[in-house]
This record gives sequence, structure tokens and C-alpha cells, in this order.
Amino acid sequence: MGTSSTSIEILVEEERLAGTFLAPETKVPGVLFVHGWGGSQERDLDRARGIAGLGCVCLTFDLRGHEKGSARQQTVTREENLRDIISAYDLLARHPSIDPRSIAVVGTSYGAYLSTILTTLRPVKWLSLRVPSLYRDTDWETPKRQLNRQDLAVYRKAPVSPEENRALAACTAFRGDVLLVESEHDHLVPHATIMSYRAAFRNSHSLTHRVVDGADHALSTKICQQAYTSILVGWITEMVVGARVGGRPGIS
Repeated sequence: MGTSSTSIEILVEEERLAGTFLAPETKVPGVLFVHGWGGSQERDLDRARGIAGLGCVCLTFDLRGHEKGSARQQTVTREENLRDIISAYDLLARHPSIDPRSIAVVGTSYGAYLSTILTTLRPVKWLSLRVPSLYRDTDWETPKRQLNRQDLAVYRKAPVSPEENRALAACTAFRGDVLLVESEHDHLVPHATIMSYRAAFRNSHSLTHRVVDGADHALSTKICQQAYTSILVGWITEMVVGARVGGRPGIS
């Protein structure tokens, strides 16, 4: 890795010492975490700390209207939360240490769904989706809490094509690397939904699909949380190291 040098002066008790800053020329990847519906950045923080240790700049944040019991949760829409994600992405991309061509987005459930749409609005190199939920394109600006849950449950149990869904169309257009993580016993995002996502990533550079055995949608047990963390950190490590040595991994 190349380095840049900058001559400086250090002032000590009215005397000046000559010094030189040496720093890597290469900027580092950025990683944006997007939590699920009703969640917060809290669960992402430990994973972000681990990934930051790989040499990445990570950003976690709270989406609007997700605090339990708040009046705002009754009115927040998908459009508003998508704007939240765009604002967080733009803040991360402006970080002085970031290579704006090397940004990963790590989304969960509702956050994963919106993260796919983000890829059509901002450049994303790596996309990690854990138990991505799926919604009809209709009623986009209707408060999320007012969407028909029974209708969504039926919608998710059948195959959905990119031609009929904005998020899946975004997946088809995505040409970066993808991690798709499924929970074995997910009552909210069934296997059919995961397979609709998987089929939509027909143009991705690579696709890694993993199943967390015994896991429910929320990763309620410590062992399932640890299993997901291991999958995510391993994949991010592979992507970051691969980018630094000039190679990119294939499909698995």
C-alpha cells in the first residue's frame, strides 16, 4: 500500500520541531447499517465495532418512527424511512477517510427491503440483506403500520417477479456483491420471499446465500445472533480483503 507524506511543524514552548505525517494513500471502505422495523441501531453496534476493526468506517443510526410506543410510529411511511437511509448514506460518503466507490450496506428485514431501493439512488458496491421483507408497491406513502398484514403474509408466500416489485427490480439492476441471509424458522419472511430475492439478483457480481439454522426472524437466541455475526463478518472480510488485493470473489 502506498503512502503520502506531509511536512509539519510541532510547536513546543516557542520552539518549532520539524515533523512528517505519513498516511496510507488508499482510502477505506464504508459500511452503512440499516435496522429493521421497530428496531434501533443498538443491535448493530457490536457488529459495526468488529467490522471497523477490519479497517472500515461504519455508520449505524435510528430510523424515524421506530421507537416503540411513540406516536410517530403510527404515521411514518416507507418514503420517509427511505429518505432517512439516503441522508445517512450521504453522511457516510462524505467522511474524509471513505472511498465513495467502496460502500457496503447491511440491512435487516424492513431495512433490508429499503436498502435494495437505495441501490438505485446511490452507488453501493456490497449489499448484505438479512431476512429481507417484501411489500407491494401500492400504498407507498401510506403509514407502514396501516398496511394490511394478512395481505402481506399471503403476498410473501408466493413467488414475486422483479417486473411487479420495485425492490426486486432494484435487485435485478444491482451488479455488486450480495450476501443473503435467511432464518430457518422465520414466520414473517418465508422461504418463498428469500427465493424471490435470490432469483432477482440475476446480474449481481456474486451471490452468497446462507441459512441460520434454528433461527427465527428476530434471532432471539444468543447462539443464532453469534452465527449471523460470524457469517456477516466473514463475508465483509472477504469483500474488503478481496478489494484491497485487486480481486473479487465468485458466486457461492
